[in-house]
Amino acid sequence: MKFRLATMCGVLAAMFFSFAVTAGAQQANPHPHPHLHPYPSKAIRIISPYPPGGTTDILARMIGPKITEAWGQQVIVENRPGGNTVIGSEALVKAAPDGHTLLLILTSHTIVPNLLKTPYDPVKDFAAVSPVASTQLVLVVHPSLPVTTVQQLIALAKGKAGELNYGSGGTGTVTHLAGEYFNMLAGVRIQHIPYKGSAQALTDLIGGQVHMYYSPPIVALPHIKTNRLRAVALTGDARLAVLPQLPTMREAGLKDFELKIWYGVLAPAATPKPIIDMLGAQIGRILALPDMRERLLSQGMDPFVTTPEQFADLVRADFAKYGKIVKSAGIKMEP
Repeated sequence: MKFRLATMCGVLAAMFFSFAVTAGAQQANPHPHPHLHPYPSKAIRIISPYPPGGTTDILARMIGPKITEAWGQQVIVENRPGGNTVIGSEALVKAAPDGHTLLLILTSHTIVPNLLKTPYDPVKDFAAVSPVASTQLVLVVHPSLPVTTVQQLIALAKGKAGELNYGSGGTGTVTHLAGEYFNMLAGVRIQHIPYKGSAQALTDLIGGQVHMYYSPPIVALPHIKTNRLRAVALTGDARLAVLPQLPTMREAGLKDFELKIWYGVLAPAATPKPIIDMLGAQIGRILALPDMRERLLSQGMDPFVTTPEQFADLVRADFAKYGKIVKSAGIKMEP
């Protein structure tokens, strides 16, 4: 009897100890699915498919320390530039689908596969986690161009078919696709002039070498205020507080025109849904922090939060939209 009692006490003690450890672990790292391995169990790697110093790199380094504070695991930002983002994206596809390797990408993720043959499907081979930030573009023209509205620009472009041009940061960039989107919806032909980077395109616009350009608002604003450039319309779905009188393309008459640059986090396709949900919730919490919001706004971006499912829908929709633009414009790009 004493032996049985001692054994029973031992079993109860072991059960209590096991429960206490489990409860403690759940408090430190809540996990709604105990059959999965604890997450995160090691350092988290965020791949940026661009060189250091770019926007995706900056965003990854803004988010990383906040994840470390919350979960106690180091976040390492790994820059894998090259191949029009293909090198970094392929590295994610080949990574273990356990939530410890992520990719911070932007809208180009849905553009590049429409221009090049990529070793992955931009929708099927990735799990959407969460967007992080977004920004729109502002169509700016040289003051010598006699237009102040979208309708005036369309009329001028139709009257001078093929004579007007717009600069971009390069073939296949969002600033290129924005111009072709305008051509497609407005039924005009404004010639594309590609540059090796947006800075040179903007410089030549100010100098009068090109007629127009689709610019991030934070870059164009100083030149708009000094009347070196004239703002015509915004590409997003809402007006900007810094340019309250400037309409969106939709308000100006192109009802189907909406184009925004988004930045977001992706994981390998087979990553378990509970881990995707945990990551998405954590990123949403981080973006709601006042200091994060302030830093994003100071960079000319807006915090952008959705569910993983909504983000997946956005990726799918943009891939289809840019595919139509590329086909309509007959854009080709060398690998």
